[in-house]
Amino acid sequence: MTRHPTGGVADDVAAPSSTAAPRQGRAPDRSTNRSTDRSTDRPPAMSDVAQAAGVSHQTVSRVLNEHPNVRPETRRRVQEAIEELGYRRNTAARALVTRRTGAIGVITEDSPLYGPTMTLIALENAARNQGLYVSVATATRWDVATVRGSLEHYLDQGVDGVVVIASHDEAVRAVQGYRSRVPVVMVGPSELDGDVHTVAVNQYAGARLATRHLLELGHRDVVHVAGPSVWLDARSRTRGWRDAMLQAGLQPREPLVGDWTASTGFRLAKDLLARSRASDDPADRLPTAVFAANDQLALGVLHAFAEAGVKVPQDVSVVGFDDVEGSAHFFPPLTTVTPDFVALGRVCLEQMVSAMAGSPPSSLLVGSSLTVRSSVGPPRRT
Repeated sequence: MTRHPTGGVADDVAAPSSTAAPRQGRAPDRSTNRSTDRSTDRPPAMSDVAQAAGVSHQTVSRVLNEHPNVRPETRRRVQEAIEELGYRRNTAARALVTRRTGAIGVITEDSPLYGPTMTLIALENAARNQGLYVSVATATRWDVATVRGSLEHYLDQGVDGVVVIASHDEAVRAVQGYRSRVPVVMVGPSELDGDVHTVAVNQYAGARLATRHLLELGHRDVVHVAGPSVWLDARSRTRGWRDAMLQAGLQPREPLVGDWTASTGFRLAKDLLARSRASDDPADRLPTAVFAANDQLALGVLHAFAEAGVKVPQDVSVVGFDDVEGSAHFFPPLTTVTPDFVALGRVCLEQMVSAMAGSPPSSLLVGSSLTVRSSVGPPRRT
């Protein structure tokens, strides 16, 4: 599925309009509907805007490109003319001159998961702010042939670059080694070999931040409910949790591995509760804190604990990751890691612009913060 472009920017270089000039000695009449001053069998051109505003073609171009050396009154007249005429910039003509289309292709997950979705939204907003537009294709499969087919499609469309939101190993393998004629930026992995620029949220640092917060509250037994191991984010979050525990001199339990869904969080927490009640082994006791790899897993954990009469945070503290919409209204409101998706979109576009200028491949990381709510507290007394 391909989404139509969401916006764009370019100069118009169409031939001058054949519309007659105003009579000598009289200012152009801007009190009437300007669209009647030209033939209605074609869209308005830059020359129509210039005539309606009483300025030169070059002045209209400067206004369109936000050149600072335009007087406010002149800029206002040009913008009013653009609005009344319904003028749109001719991106095709611009591309012929600049060899740039102002278009960025994006390949992303065919998934409603929060991280990829928010990444795409942030990227679209950042592109619009840069005067670029994006065309989006969702990948139902991440095999090499399918992904490379999408990349070739974008190259045929003349995009200036391609962003791949790569969440797991299959996506990375499908893109690595592909020799593209335009820059490729991958969002998700970091420090890849080859001619690929990368941008990612620092998942490792975010997981360490969450785990250290629990350790500072006094917790010494923090169980991790992990996402699928083939996902880049899941592995980085697991490493961050484990390293924070080891650096505190603590030996962590093995993580409880699942997928990203609340139902899996519920099932894993139910298993954890069952083992703690059926065994006298200290290794099976109920932990004092759970760090879930995303907020949906945390939601399932909260549900299981509530159903079993385990109080959060009095009995067990719970922390999530992503700060999804509504996490402030979980019961209790969820403490969670908040990735800076706005910065992620901005940095991704900066990487793309840098790559288009010929800069060598590089990897950039974006930070996160911890949003503390009511689901954490000191450990229970045992």
